[in-house]
Amino acid sequence: MNEGVYDERRLRDFLAGRTRGFSRRNLLALTAAVGAGAAIPGPALAAGPIVKPLPPELFRQLGTNAETRWSALKDQGYYVPVDRFFVRNHTVTPTIDASTWSLELSGSGLAQAAHFSLNDLRKLPRETRPVAIECAGNGRSYYTSQQGQTVSGTAWGLGGIGVGRWTGVRLSTVLRRAGISRKTVDVQPIGLDPNFVSGGVDLGPVRRPFPIGKAFDDVLLAYELNGEPLPPDHGFPVRVVVPHWIGISSIKWVGRIEVSTEPLFSPWNTQFYRLFGEGYPAEGQPFDRQVIKSAFELDPGTTFPAGVRTRLTGRSWSADGPIRHVQVSTDGGTTWRRARPYGATPGGVWQRWEVDWTPAAGQHTLLARATDVRGNTQPDTARHNTLGYVFDAVVRVPVSAV
Repeated sequence: MNEGVYDERRLRDFLAGRTRGFSRRNLLALTAAVGAGAAIPGPALAAGPIVKPLPPELFRQLGTNAETRWSALKDQGYYVPVDRFFVRNHTVTPTIDASTWSLELSGSGLAQAAHFSLNDLRKLPRETRPVAIECAGNGRSYYTSQQGQTVSGTAWGLGGIGVGRWTGVRLSTVLRRAGISRKTVDVQPIGLDPNFVSGGVDLGPVRRPFPIGKAFDDVLLAYELNGEPLPPDHGFPVRVVVPHWIGISSIKWVGRIEVSTEPLFSPWNTQFYRLFGEGYPAEGQPFDRQVIKSAFELDPGTTFPAGVRTRLTGRSWSADGPIRHVQVSTDGGTTWRRARPYGATPGGVWQRWEVDWTPAAGQHTLLARATDVRGNTQPDTARHNTLGYVFDAVVRVPVSAV
């Protein structure tokens, strides 16, 4: 059920040739096309890969993606409203008719294929859970802007995360109804968005496997977000929600789930979503769950009135457990003080905090540093990898007072 342990085991399987779904030959072809360790380049698309409005005061657009502006989360409560929930698309948001949609479960882990309509899923026991969905590249731009290091991929700030109240049916319930074999080792949700083409290589639909233990632990097939039907950009009519694992695991617009008695592989757990670069093995290093981060609920470059007391607010989160405390510096890291936590924390997904500050006239650099219940603390510098994943360093936020 631990993402890092599972990924390490599957890497050994892959290197030993025990492959299913994406072979080493596929990997060599892909590597030749896009370059070893290269990030997934965006495909050529018509304008409008995202359906919902993206007003500039709420979002920063990044090609097929849109990251939430942290200033748009101030005073918004624990859950991110749907109208400002970030969007991560590999291609475009598909148009799906819920009345004809069905979920297919098939593969060697089942005696025969099973199909579930949306109404079928709604008749099964419902469950609602607070879960963060976070892109593995969240914070990627800071490798370059803050550490002066070259990375490839979408230049996310810290807005590639959203905490939602997800409602659906447990995947384990559906697997039992389908008659899953005791020999099953992996399941692989497959999205209905258009096939992803990278470097001239058709990688097929977006998909990524996880172990049967995780499937039976806490994975949801969600059809509601924050009490409303899923919007198109967030997986309508049904998406997978995989708590604590990187965002690519939570496949949107799921149309089929492969249930296998053999280890499963895809480009998204072999070439992509591994750590490459100096100090890492040539085949890439699996990384564990997302890391620990903090963000101020304001835009870089914000101007405050000098000499006037203001309240700085923000949020901190860690995939390794609830936040124990947060320290804030308003002088570039010379001095630190504890921020005040506030508000309920359903599921311990993230912690909101605040600190009062009376700025003097001039330029200032704000920093926030979190520590979780397991003792993980944000470092001053993140360990570099060429794809710019899992940035966990303290982010420096320039502001001014006049």
